[in-house]
Amino acid sequence: MPVPSYPRPPFKPQQQSFPGKTREIEPRPDHGERSYVGHGLLKGKKTLVTGGDSGIGAAVAIAYAREGADVAIAYLPEEEDDAQGIAKYVRDAGAQCLLLPGDICDRQHAQALVEKTAKTFGRIDVLVNNAAYQKYFQDFDEITLDEWERTFTTNVHAPFNLIRLALPHMPKGSSVINTASINSKRPTPNILPYASTKGAVANMTIGLAGLLADRQVRVNAVLPGPVWTPFIPAGMDPESVEHFGEQVPFGRPGQPVELASTYVLLASDTSSYTSGALVTIAGGGAVL
Repeated sequence: MPVPSYPRPPFKPQQQSFPGKTREIEPRPDHGERSYVGHGLLKGKKTLVTGGDSGIGAAVAIAYAREGADVAIAYLPEEEDDAQGIAKYVRDAGAQCLLLPGDICDRQHAQALVEKTAKTFGRIDVLVNNAAYQKYFQDFDEITLDEWERTFTTNVHAPFNLIRLALPHMPKGSSVINTASINSKRPTPNILPYASTKGAVANMTIGLAGLLADRQVRVNAVLPGPVWTPFIPAGMDPESVEHFGEQVPFGRPGQPVELASTYVLLASDTSSYTSGALVTIAGGGAVL
């Protein structure tokens, strides 16, 4: 099937408040609602995807369901409409879908969502740490300690805690997939707190791959470049949104569905020797 002619910048200048809504972004992202075709690669897997209501997480949820996996989706309560929409696609694929609204930064909620997923599905084969927080700053003086701590709490501490909580429910051969960023190696100055957390996520991924090898739990990370999601108008200034994706060789941002197959590959049993990998998907943009 040929690659669709996906939208290219310039885009309409737009901004949203965090965490952003799919229905308010123009043009609408492609999560694979009509384009992703499964091949049974994850048949019988039990999966938990944070931030699975929109963007990359939504594409992963749809792809996992169409590959035969049951999917639990963790999301913020204000994203309920988006989550319900993705849940319909998951269920239409014949998979179970468990919706888990709440803040993953809240320790009690984090424990409850892991326990509910494990109780409902019987185990957790794949944990995708995808939820994140980002804010754009014009200059350094705008970065408060509260913003710095909020970003690290959401993007680093919460994923680590979810891994810690999920491990007792993860059998041998299970997989943790973290969403890092090309910012982990090539930080964008105006999103310094976010870029710093993604460097920590990449480092954590490699370290955990070694620590959890004896448990036969694999840990990998995807490093997206510019991807068109509600996260962009919610975390960047209007001018950056207008020209988003121009900087990579492809000359456009990626669509969430274009990353889904990598998350499928990393979750599948065919990747049984892959751990500690940092997979860059950036439209030809390289990070070293």
